[in-house]
Amino acid sequence: MTLPLLRKVPVTVFVAVKNEARNLDRCLSGLDRAQRVVVVDSGSVDGTQEIAARLGAEVVQFRYSGGYPRKRQWALDTVPISTDWVLMLDADELVTPALWNEIASAVESASGTDGFVIQKAFHFLGRRFRFGGFSFGAVLLFRRGCARYERLVDDDPSGLDMEVHERMIVERRIGRLREPLLHEDFKGLGAYLERHNRYSTWEASLRARYLETRRWGIEGVRPDLFGNTQERRRVLKLIVIKIPIEAELWFLYHYVLRLGFLEGVRGLIACRIRSNYIRQIRWKVYELRANRRHSECDLHPAPGEVPHP
Repeated sequence: MTLPLLRKVPVTVFVAVKNEARNLDRCLSGLDRAQRVVVVDSGSVDGTQEIAARLGAEVVQFRYSGGYPRKRQWALDTVPISTDWVLMLDADELVTPALWNEIASAVESASGTDGFVIQKAFHFLGRRFRFGGFSFGAVLLFRRGCARYERLVDDDPSGLDMEVHERMIVERRIGRLREPLLHEDFKGLGAYLERHNRYSTWEASLRARYLETRRWGIEGVRPDLFGNTQERRRVLKLIVIKIPIEAELWFLYHYVLRLGFLEGVRGLIACRIRSNYIRQIRWKVYELRANRRHSECDLHPAPGEVPHP
């Protein structure tokens, strides 16, 4: 007896990658219900492209030359999309059958809704976390042409060619799906820490600019305490970055308030990494602002001083 084939869901899935051979096979194996799957690569050298082709995905190459857009927005702007709905994924994410069923229902009945927040279920060191508050929601499913990524930093010193923590700006109402997306990276703790080091460079640049201009990026999600998930998170972000003990507060939030200690040693490690990530950002902000002050002093020396050569 053969099982009936499930019908395709009218969604185009974009998977943004670079050297993701360890994760991509699992990710693509969960996308058989998508009408179309496009892997957006950046010159991978570890077999990522071959895995994508073997599993039937289209592969397009993105070459970053700086500024905006970066990888995901470039794909939205460049790749022709015939479906009404788009799903954005990373290679370390897996769409479960239950989530596919909910996505299918959502796109069929989404009158007046242009995007859906999906919760990312956080896995760390081989286990899904139930505590700690590390799982978060983001707009990953949206109507074609009705959403775009924030434009936050053009002169990003991190060198990253893909969006980091940019959120989707959605034109109309945002809904929420109940089923989570599984988020688990199999490249190991070293890659996790290295990625966060680069992310902290990106966010330090963004914060330094905010402290000077009081604007969070060039075009972004508006902060609104009574708005959707993304808008509320942006309010919290703009408050906590002004608190001197921000890193310590984040540790207390994850480890104590959100019960991260119940995850045992894994919980302690994850909470320490989160706290140290914030410390790195603040240290890099200090460095950026100090360098700018020194540059201004060199350009505008005090009367009687000789500028540095």
